Amino acid sequence: MLDRPTREAGESRMRQRVPHLVPDLAAATLTHTTAWGAAAEVASLVGQLLRYPVDIAADRHRHATATWELAAPPLRPERPGTPREPTRAGTPVLLVPGFAGTSSIFEPLRRALRRDGADRTHIVSYSPLTGGLRTAAELLSTEVEALCGRTGRRRVHLVGHSLGGLIARYFVQRLGGDRQVDVLVTLGTPHGGITAARLLPWLPLVGQLVPHSAAIAELALPAPGCRTRFVAFYRDLDEVVIPSTRARIDHPDLRAENILVPGVGHLTLPVDAVVVRRVCALLLAAGEPAR
Repeated sequence: MLDRPTREAGESRMRQRVPHLVPDLAAATLTHTTAWGAAAEVASLVGQLLRYPVDIAADRHRHATATWELAAPPLRPERPGTPREPTRAGTPVLLVPGFAGTSSIFEPLRRALRRDGADRTHIVSYSPLTGGLRTAAELLSTEVEALCGRTGRRRVHLVGHSLGGLIARYFVQRLGGDRQVDVLVTLGTPHGGITAARLLPWLPLVGQLVPHSAAIAELALPAPGCRTRFVAFYRDLDEVVIPSTRARIDHPDLRAENILVPGVGHLTLPVDAVVVRRVCALLLAAGEPAR
């Protein structure tokens, strides 16, 4: 049994150590979370590179099929005045991948939306060589018009990953797309630009992502009366958008909500289970706008 002086000395050393335990544990937890997120990010990158040739071919086939279906005449023309049968899906959801991205990045989200009853999800494809943000947004406008015509809906939801979210925002904010878009969700989108974009200035889409570029500055212009609701998911573990706060939407005229997702990287954000559940919940909660 310890004598009293020895016991008191041990208790004194423990009291001195306790204040340091909390930051030590927090640092250990952060290191573990960061390492896990980095490993998941590397695995996602490798998986996307391996799937890329197959995904590109599949996306081209899907786009050609969708175009043919849109152009083909209906087998049974509706009589004038016949109301359309309401779909189970409600508002269609249009998904816009990031730079050189493919549909596979949204596969977990598409499965979750279908499981929850939203079976009308569509992918937008665009070339990395597209001549700038406005051109890409004009192409997106055409896709939205076609989707509304095909489904009989007046408004859609948009979900964009990385550059795809910026294209969608430009369409909504600068080309009048707020008339057709109910909710826009952006995932790791560089709303404030990317410094590394200076490395590829010859690609118009990438060159315009430089902070304070003319395109980024356009999105900071007033947007009074914008009807679209914005939700921006951003993360603290981002190797592309640095600092990660550039993935927030901070604009006085926009109804924007910014959601921080800790421990998730740029490529894993669209496939993260927590993010997928939250995106599904907010889109389904948005309901069907008036037609």
